[in-house]
Amino acid sequence: MISPARSAAFDILLRVERQSAYASELLHSARYQELSPADHALCTELVMGVLRWRSALDAAIRRGSSQALEKLDLEVLTALRLGVYQVGWLERVPARAAIYESVELVKRARKRSAATFVNAVLRKLAAPAASLRPGARPDASAQSLAAAYAHPLWLVERWAQQFGPNTAAQICAFDQHVPVTAIRLRSATAESELLQAGIALAPGALLADARRVEAGDVTRTSAYRDGPVVIQDEASQLVAALVGSGRRLLDCCAAPGGKTAVLADRNPESLIVAADLHPQRARLLRRLVPAPNVRVIAANAEQLPVSGEFDRALADVPCSGTGTLARNPEIKWRLQPQDLADLHSRQLAIARAAAAHLASAGRLVYSTCSLEREENQDVIQELLAEIPGLYLLDCRSELQAMRDRGQLVWPDLDSITDGPYLRTLPGVHPCDGFFAALLTRND
Repeated sequence: MISPARSAAFDILLRVERQSAYASELLHSARYQELSPADHALCTELVMGVLRWRSALDAAIRRGSSQALEKLDLEVLTALRLGVYQVGWLERVPARAAIYESVELVKRARKRSAATFVNAVLRKLAAPAASLRPGARPDASAQSLAAAYAHPLWLVERWAQQFGPNTAAQICAFDQHVPVTAIRLRSATAESELLQAGIALAPGALLADARRVEAGDVTRTSAYRDGPVVIQDEASQLVAALVGSGRRLLDCCAAPGGKTAVLADRNPESLIVAADLHPQRARLLRRLVPAPNVRVIAANAEQLPVSGEFDRALADVPCSGTGTLARNPEIKWRLQPQDLADLHSRQLAIARAAAAHLASAGRLVYSTCSLEREENQDVIQELLAEIPGLYLLDCRSELQAMRDRGQLVWPDLDSITDGPYLRTLPGVHPCDGFFAALLTRND
């Protein structure tokens, strides 16, 4: 009998490949939350481990296989990846159990004719002399980093050119580990509720009202279920805080609502219009952010059906997500270089529309969770060139004001700014990679 954890991991990985689903969303869906805590933990380890190390797993399978990977059915390749990950990366899992259950997964997927092949490949790779994991000490070349940390070469080459090889290595290494769970406290009693539930917390690294979870499962606490506690990366919280306060606020690409909730909590008396393109995601946003001052609409951010001007606007645009690969490792295998041009065009259109709704002297925060210049600085420079009266502000001034208020606790402003922009880098900073630009309109 196949364990529930391995069955669930197999099904999730197939959906990630076939439907372009996101593993983190599936793992937290109602269907898989029904797994026991132990099975859910193992399922998460298997899914995220296979996605993080996919290229290294495939390299090992190629060495042990008599068939080209490109000719294998997806079910067979997925079972092999799961088996190799357990044999090569999880010391506590007996090799015989990993091999047996991978073979059974193939049979369950009605690929019984491949069972003998899967068994032979995994037994060969499980031999004591076999070395499955990449070397632990890569040199500074992009090729070495890509192989050692299981990243596409083209991405590593870009990062090495833009940030330098040492920073590229830090980013890649960070992506291959489970990131810390950061939370935002929305009530005065939230922290004590978590402590009483056995959750061990540490202070936030960036923000005073953030905490970092050191032990325990926040998602199983009443404080999380009822809303006083929100799981949100600290850099994401910082971007939302950068928006500030106003009488009318616009959130152009709001779902699933983490930043919208920050705006609502900080502006309880203001009107906040939160838009998302997809009606289903808009409904989810309404459920997750039930604040009465938030008006949720399903609309294209490039053509928002709203009237009047806004004092503050947030354009947290759809992006490649290369700053979040530790949480969403499947992105690095989907993204292609040509995708960046398409993203740039859409991001520019959304930023242009947001700027059109900005009141005179109002402020617009443009942000992404991408590390790529095409999605960040290039969008801002093009936007400024085409819109008269739109000006770029220096984020450092606002960050210093947040420091003075005790809101921002990160000590080194130089390290989280890149010229006038906010910039966090995974591995360099203890959070996801975010970019933000602060703009104002002066007619």
